[in-house]
Parts: sequence; C-alpha cells; structure tokens
Amino acid sequence: MNKAPAPKSGGKTSRSWLATAIYWFIVLIVWGVIAILGVIVWYAYDLPPVDKLSAIQRKPSVTLLDRKNRKIAEFGDVYGVPVQLNQLPKYLPNAVVATEDRRFYNHYGIDPIGLTRAMVKNVIAGRVVQGGSTISQQLAKNVFLTHQRTLKRKVQEFLLALWLEATFSKEQILTLYLNRVYFGAGAYGVDAAARRYFSKPAAKVNLAEAAMLAGLLKAPSRLTPTRNLRAAQRRAALVLTLMTDVGYIKPAAAQAAKAKPAGLRLGKRPAGQPAYYFSDWIIDRLTDYLGPTERNLVILTTLDREMQHHAERVFAKLFAGPARKRKIGQGALLAMAPNGAVRAMVGGRDYGRSQYNRATQARRQPGSAFKPVVFLAGLELGLRSDTTFNDKPITVNGWSPKNYANKYRGQLTFSQALAYSSNSVAVQVSERVGRDLVVDAARRLGMTSRIATHPSIALGTAEVGLLELTTMYASLANQGLGALPHGILEVRDDRDNVLYHRHGSGRGQVARPWHVAELSQMLVNTIQVGTGRNAKIGRPAAGKTGTSQDHKDAWFVGYTSQLVAGIWLGNDNGSPMNRVTGGGVPARLWRDFMIAVHKGLPAYSLNKPSFKQQSPQRGKNLFDRLWKSFGGSGQTQTNDTDDYNSKGDS
Repeated sequence: MNKAPAPKSGGKTSRSWLATAIYWFIVLIVWGVIAILGVIVWYAYDLPPVDKLSAIQRKPSVTLLDRKNRKIAEFGDVYGVPVQLNQLPKYLPNAVVATEDRRFYNHYGIDPIGLTRAMVKNVIAGRVVQGGSTISQQLAKNVFLTHQRTLKRKVQEFLLALWLEATFSKEQILTLYLNRVYFGAGAYGVDAAARRYFSKPAAKVNLAEAAMLAGLLKAPSRLTPTRNLRAAQRRAALVLTLMTDVGYIKPAAAQAAKAKPAGLRLGKRPAGQPAYYFSDWIIDRLTDYLGPTERNLVILTTLDREMQHHAERVFAKLFAGPARKRKIGQGALLAMAPNGAVRAMVGGRDYGRSQYNRATQARRQPGSAFKPVVFLAGLELGLRSDTTFNDKPITVNGWSPKNYANKYRGQLTFSQALAYSSNSVAVQVSERVGRDLVVDAARRLGMTSRIATHPSIALGTAEVGLLELTTMYASLANQGLGALPHGILEVRDDRDNVLYHRHGSGRGQVARPWHVAELSQMLVNTIQVGTGRNAKIGRPAAGKTGTSQDHKDAWFVGYTSQLVAGIWLGNDNGSPMNRVTGGGVPARLWRDFMIAVHKGLPAYSLNKPSFKQQSPQRGKNLFDRLWKSFGGSGQTQTNDTDDYNSKGDS
C-alpha cells in the first residue's frame, strides 16, 4: 500500500516569518510612539513661560556721536500703538491671512494640508519657495522662541501654537500677531510699520499700502521699502493677486492698486539729526565689529558735524539751482581724513525720498578720475613727470580712443598729459606699463571692485564706488600709506564698558612715498593749469576730474594734506546729463566745500618729490615690476616699508 506524500513545511514557515515581522513592526511602532511622546513631554516641560505674551520686549537702542562727542543720531526699534482688528480696514488683516496662512480660519494651529502643499512645492522647485508655518506658529516663534532651526524649537512651536489656539480666539491671535510681528526697518507691529513707511496710522492705509505691509512679512530685512522699494512693490503686487485668488478683493480693485503702487512717505527728518546716510552706513556695519548684542550702545564715530553741515549745504544749493537745467538727478559727496576716517557723507539729494546710498553702494564709471592710478604705475616703472609723449590718435587692437573734443596737443610731458587729461597718453602709458600692473596699482591703493583688463582700463571704464575711489586718493594724500575707510572709533554700552576701540592701524606702505609725492605734484598741476582749474581753493591741493561717456557720470576727487573729498554727479537710471563734466559743476562743488571746511586751518604744502632720493631706487623698482610681470613673487624685500608706520586713527 502506497503512503501519501508528506506535506511541505514551506507554507508554515512563511506564515511564521510574516507573523514575526508583524509582531516586531508593531513593537517598533509602539516604542517609536513612546519615544516621540517622551520627546514631546520633555520639550513641553522645557517650554518658556507664557507670560511673555503680554509684555513687549524692547530692543536695544543705538546712539551715534560725532568725533567731538556730540550726538548726531539715535536709533531704536519703533513700536506703534496696539491696534484691534475692528480698528483696521478689512483688507489689511485679509492681506496678511491671504499671504501668510490662507487656511487660518480652518485649522487648529497646525495645518497639515498647508504643510504638505509647501513640502511638495519646495521639492519640485529644489529649494524653499513656500513655508508651512501657520500664523499661530509664527506668533509662537516670535514671542516665545528663538529663530534657531532645531527639532526642539519646532516641537515647542507646534505645542505653543496648539496652546494659543486653545486659549485665544482666531481674532485675538491675529490681533496679537499684527501687533508683534516684525515689518523691517526697526518697525515692530503693523501700526509702527504704517507710521514708518507711510507716515500714517495703520487704520488709514489704503489697499496698495496694506498689500505692501503684508508682503514684507516673508523677508522683512530684504524687502523693506527703505532699502528696496521696487522689490517691495513687486511683492505687494503678488499679495494683491493672492487676495483675489482667495476672494478677499475683486480683480478690478487689485488692478487699480497695482496700477498705483504704494510709495514711501517718510516723515520729515528730525531737527538736529543730519547725516542719515552716514548713520545708516554705521548701523549696517556694526555687527561686523560686535556681532549680535542686546545692550544699549553709544558709538563714537569719525564724523565731523560741521563738515557734514557744509556738505549738505553745497548739495542743497546745487539741487535748488542749476541741477534741473543741467539734468543732474542725483549726486554724492564723501570726505575723509588721509587715513580713511570718514568726516562727511551725502548719499543722495533727499534721504526722505531715497535711502539708497550712492556714496557707498553705487558703482559707476570714474572716467579720467582713474588716470592717476595709471600714471602711478608709470612712475613706478621708471617714467618721470618730465618724460615726453606724443599726444596723437592711436589704435590698440582695433580700438581707437579719442581725446575729449578730438583735440590733440602733440608733444606733452607726463605731467601735462595728466593735467590736460589726454586719453591717448593714458592708453599709451597703460600699454607700456602693462594692464596687469595698472590693476595691481589700483588694488594697492584700495580698489576692490572688479577690473577687466581691456585696453580701455586706462580711461576708467571699470565701475567703482565713490567710497572706493576717495579711499584710493586718500592713500595718495597719506603719502603712500594705504588708507582704510572707517567710521567707528569706539563702542561703549550704557554702563560705559568699552566693547570696541579702534587702534592706529592701516594697510602699510602701498606705494613708495617719492612716487606718490611726484604724482601729487602732477595733480596739483592739474588744478592749477589743467582740467581742474575750477577747483582752486587758494591753498595747495591736488585733484583730478572724471567724466564718463555721454556725460552719464561726472566726478571730482582731490585732497589737501588734511582732507580728501570726492564728488559724483549723475542719474540713477544712467541717463546723460546736459554736458556736465568733472571740471565743471563737480569741481566747483568741491571748491566750495573745501574752502568752507578749511577755513581757519593752516595751509600746508603737499610733499614734493626728492629726485635725489628717487634715482637710486628707480632701477630696482623697474626690476621688481618686470620680474612680477613675468610671474615673480612680487617686490624684492627692502626696508623701505619699515620706515613708514601707519598713522593713528582719529
């Protein structure tokens, strides 16, 4: 009798393995839930006290003093009047909800749908383009927590958002949010922001202004209209579109607001507080010296209040007079001591209309104001002020530079070529010296902007800032010691503790004194008989004019032994002025300013070159330069630099 085959054990084994896997999966889930609950309980135990919700923590203040310890400005965060929702036009809170949390009225503090939508959009974009935090979460973060990106902070943010939703109504949460959130430019709360940007309470803003305020919440520092009005307006247009999508406003209302975007309406400048451009420059640089701080600060600056007054006076006179006829829309003035200590700064014609600082932020072509760099490189290679050149039409690599008004003078000395601002000779010098060495001279004097080594480099086609260019001339006024532009001398807290003190320091010797002295005398000649004749001030002074192509930019930069000053005139949109050249309006402005600030000061001569001192060094310097042009490691080490220590800062 045949036996039946024994059953296979594979099925039983498979079922056993599956049961085991399910068992351990359940165990892992249980322990995972326990672990997550443990983390939540631990972080909940460590939550900050909720009494912060009723108390607004004021940020520290900053007081700026001029170099004689006189107050020039005081800064602090602005806190407006607390507002209720029923005091605001409906479109203002609606703009915030449409922008920051369109499902605000449909969730309980955490919005899984919104969070998922944001994650999908961010994954598709490959970067963070949308946040998933609700208004309740943002309020929790701003009031109770730091802005660190940690798991602990995120868990606590979720818990506090749920607590807020359980404790307050939606209207109360939105009211708290609008009164506490940061809108940029030191403005905390919607009323402070409305007063800061539009000089009106939040209850009176129009739809376009409400959209701009709501748009700032995404990135208040980057979008603040006092720094970037166009970016704030573009963001406001997007907010209006979002409000239309949600149904808060009709398309016609959105289009009308877009057609007439909100603009800045800043209040009048407080009396006794000039130098707003300078003050902004100092505040922007403060963290470079100290890092973040919660202490009230008193900053001793390099500014001279009388010089600042004279700088603003000459600009007010310009824009009240010939500016319109000459199509001069903007300008900037910067004055500094030879060591780089900034004494006066005007960044534009009207700070109330535009906070863009053209003295520190704008980059424009300096034209012939760059030529002293080329001529310094020539002196360092062995040329002399009496070396002769033929001022004639030339062609370099198919490019033919032309002199102003196509006027050529034939045989000129090196000094005459600079005084008459010969483009032909400047290019000849640059090509003889080598463009790389021209760039090297510019870098040593203090130029940090990008410089392309085209043949036109000699004519100042590389864009530069006024602060940069004035610093380069300051290195000449400082007898070849590299100037460092600075505006802060000392920082103290309100308990008189010194947090920072500037010690005498600089960049060392960047050009040999005899080369600088010879160049200075050539620049004196430029004012006496050359293109800078309108800049005569009745005492020894050196300077150079500059005019870019089509009269888009006009410059004059010059110095005495005590002060360096630079002036730029032009238009923000790059449109041409009405035949304004550096030797015209800018030179006369420079003259008026320098005469005023030098009144009562002794007249010192600029250092004259000692040819006996120069002669033994010329061959050695020529070797150094040629060796460097072939890839050598730079100048042969000498003791020349050791004899010239940096001057103290003041």
